[in-house]
Amino acid sequence: MSVLVESEQELNECLKDNPRLAVLFYASWCPHSQRFLPLFEKQAAGKDCYRRVIVDDLDALVDKYGIEVYPTIIYFEQGRIVKRLDGVHGAGIDEGKLTRFVAECRLP
Repeated sequence: MSVLVESEQELNECLKDNPRLAVLFYASWCPHSQRFLPLFEKQAAGKDCYRRVIVDDLDALVDKYGIEVYPTIIYFEQGRIVKRLDGVHGAGIDEGKLTRFVAECRLP
């Protein structure tokens, strides 16, 4: 299971401590997020380069990273955004898109 990050400060610490990190931003109330979460957790199982953030009360992070659709995954290297996978309005992210994203980022 991926590690849940609960604040902007905690995310900043994770980005400092991990040279490569894929972070899922999702909302607890979003059905697309809830459908996608098990796929993300399956991918993240036993790997340290995945984190997740429930953005319900973290508007500053939503603004900071320009998140407009849930779920969204942002891949960081050395704390900088390298690639992102934004969900599609009304559809979210499917397993195929996740698989391609992981391969493009060369994540385990």
